[in-house]
Amino acid sequence: MNVLLIGSGGREHALAWKLKQSPLLGRLHCIPGSAAIAGLAACPPVRQEDHDGIYGYCLAENVALVVIGPEAPLAKGLTDFLTGKGIKVFGPSQRGAMLEASKQFAKEFMERNEIPTAGFSVLYSAPFAREKIAENKKYPVVLKADGLAAGKGVRICQSEAEALAAVEDFMERRIFGAAGSKVVMEEFITGREASVMALVDGESALLLPVSRDHKRLLEGDKGPNTGGMGAVCPVELPEEDMEIIRTEVIQRFLDGVKKERLGFRGVIYAGLMFTPEGPKVLEFNVRFGDPETQAIMPVLQSDLLPLLSACADGRLAGKALELTGETCVTVVAASAGYPEAPETGRAITGLYDQAAGVQVFHAGTVKKDDAYLTAGGRVFAVTACGENVEAARGKAYAALAGIKFEGMQYRKDIGL
Repeated sequence: MNVLLIGSGGREHALAWKLKQSPLLGRLHCIPGSAAIAGLAACPPVRQEDHDGIYGYCLAENVALVVIGPEAPLAKGLTDFLTGKGIKVFGPSQRGAMLEASKQFAKEFMERNEIPTAGFSVLYSAPFAREKIAENKKYPVVLKADGLAAGKGVRICQSEAEALAAVEDFMERRIFGAAGSKVVMEEFITGREASVMALVDGESALLLPVSRDHKRLLEGDKGPNTGGMGAVCPVELPEEDMEIIRTEVIQRFLDGVKKERLGFRGVIYAGLMFTPEGPKVLEFNVRFGDPETQAIMPVLQSDLLPLLSACADGRLAGKALELTGETCVTVVAASAGYPEAPETGRAITGLYDQAAGVQVFHAGTVKKDDAYLTAGGRVFAVTACGENVEAARGKAYAALAGIKFEGMQYRKDIGL
């Protein structure tokens, strides 16, 4: 089976690494791919936004399955375009992708389908937002840009002044462009977070091992929100919490997408907060998490390819997962200045000196004269497995200590 993967980041590097292990794989392709992914897949000069070019490439290369990694192509309707032309796709429809592309859509979907989540209101304009903030008496409060903002469009505001500053940034300065045209104001809830992902074929769901992402830039969960600075998998949860996740989150999600005809064959990611009242959904994403994928793929014993193909075909019922039994820790190395203004073009050394069982998944690198340079905010993730979290952490941080670039920053408490 020839497979085309869409995307270019660390998540797609990890997916390519896992798919490459499948005995069912014919040839692996990736658009646009990266220098690192090119070691695993053919990366043609086709743009991710070029729907006609992608379709033509699928025909020319006899592609049997397209796997869409990032949220942007899903939100722009790539799945609908390709399936309309008879190409099999792992990834939800454009309507299904609205569960990530619009915070308002997602919150109202949860409300309609009785999925536990924090209370919220939608702020449609800056003057209306300032009025609602003036009425709010409970802090902290959470403000979220409605649209896609690469995981950075969330502010936990400790005061009215911080909330007003967020409104100015999102709605007036438009630091996230059109994503900030509306803002969701959400009740602040506390507890431990976890990422729960499930493969979905529109009728059935298969839970992936639970992982935990570390969103904040600095140790101790301090500093600004980022796209994710590291992850651990699996995370053991009490059975009573898992039962709520299965029945009140995933099953109600399935019932909702069927009832509302959202067209969902892909992966649903529920970012959860385990509050004193039980698990609540913070957000939905409609694709594999990043960097969670870099921690999940190494602990999957199962062949990923037939599972993704079964999702796209609506044949997921009865499928099961096998795990390696190990724990995986992935630690993200980021550029100086990330997340606001990352510095790029720095030479990276030590990438090729890794011990067995350690993988480096590239997120923001380019290759020049046989050397890798930084080319983004999150540069790469060092991933290692061990018999427990302490062993995996030790291997990951030992490997990371041997990799250098000017201004490199990373958290030293991933997994603690």
